[in-house]
Amino acid sequence: MRAVISRVTEASVTVDDEVVGELSAPGLLVLLGVSIDDDEAVVATMVRKISELRILREERSVSEVGAPVLVVSQFTLMGSTAKGRRPSWSRAAPGHRAEPVVEAVVAGLRERGLEVSTGVFGAMMRVHSVNDGPFTVMVETPGSA
Repeated sequence: MRAVISRVTEASVTVDDEVVGELSAPGLLVLLGVSIDDDEAVVATMVRKISELRILREERSVSEVGAPVLVVSQFTLMGSTAKGRRPSWSRAAPGHRAEPVVEAVVAGLRERGLEVSTGVFGAMMRVHSVNDGPFTVMVETPGSA
């Protein structure tokens, strides 16, 4: 699993000209890619990382300050550009496997008491964000390469 996590002052996701997810206050925008090997242990690791990373101002985490999180599934994060000019998607989980994993990450964050909004899995989405800092990190779990 890979996540690109940005500290943002605002973020939203629009599908068919309708806002389907947005942050109610400054927080984190998480673009999430699922690999073919991701399991419950990987989900638990990613939930812990997203909720506990000390990347908000004053080195605080979203769990510490109750900041919201916007999770957007992003298949393309699993693309490999190591060879040629066309990305390889061989490590990306197919939709029927990836969607429950993304839902498990969202559920895990909510179980930790976080306010979480999402995009729409598999939809063509427009993501708007205002990066704070800018501050963006990549989190990769073992086996995501």
